[in-house]
Amino acid sequence: MPFENKILAFIGSGQMAEAMIGGLIRKELVTPTRIIAAGPRVERGVQLHDRYGIHHTTDNETAAAEGDIIILSVKPQFIDEILPLSPSGIEDKDLVLSIAAGITIEHLQERFGNPNIIRAMPNTPAKIGQGITVWTATSTVGERQLEQGQTILSALGKELYMDKEDYLDMATALSGTGPAYVFMFLEAMIDAGVHMGFSRRVARELVLQTTLGSVEYARNSEEHIAALRNQVTSPGGTSAEALYQMEKGGFRTVISKAIWAAYQRSVALGSGKKVSQHVGRGDNNGG
Repeated sequence: MPFENKILAFIGSGQMAEAMIGGLIRKELVTPTRIIAAGPRVERGVQLHDRYGIHHTTDNETAAAEGDIIILSVKPQFIDEILPLSPSGIEDKDLVLSIAAGITIEHLQERFGNPNIIRAMPNTPAKIGQGITVWTATSTVGERQLEQGQTILSALGKELYMDKEDYLDMATALSGTGPAYVFMFLEAMIDAGVHMGFSRRVARELVLQTTLGSVEYARNSEEHIAALRNQVTSPGGTSAEALYQMEKGGFRTVISKAIWAAYQRSVALGSGKKVSQHVGRGDNNGG
């Protein structure tokens, strides 16, 4: 058991924290009595206690004092406010795991005084245990701590360890922000279905199942994605005409530029810079 005799303290009790808590308890990796969650709303704490049997508090310092492993699951704009400046109360804890987007390891170490940091970038499907989390760790994090961090993040779905923190900015742009791209694409397809004459309910069902089936088909195939696309693209057919219009409209280029823009914004936010509305677009990034 990776958490034998350890208490996990969640600073922040939102949806991502609940996703981790729920996953860990369902998989029987941690007993509920060894989890404490801190958040500003009493009713939220009561809700988590009723659902999972965990402890709760509205005092971050109380949770931090009780925990051996600290999970920072707050919004990034609050990261500097959640605990006292110095000492923070978590300097000597076994491990600090942060899912605060854009907050660098350097910042976390300076802010909380603990060298044993795991920084992770989950995405929205993690809320239903179907996410993918890219993560990395400082060199002082030992094998046992790495196993603990991996176990916590696996409660959100798949996880992927990278040996350089730079990859987290890339993951933010590709997988972290990725659901937004997918939702916009789904929305556009559903709207097109409604425009043709389907009810919105039927169009939604057709689009969601088509997308789900396509993803599973690709997952179970060893062929390149382009080869799968070719399988449903007959010469002179409906798919060929639709794809021609997409290419003509710059679909592929727009997606690429959007992801690159998200990456540049992530890098800038991580360095504490303010980013103008146009940074990262084609006329500003040299490509």
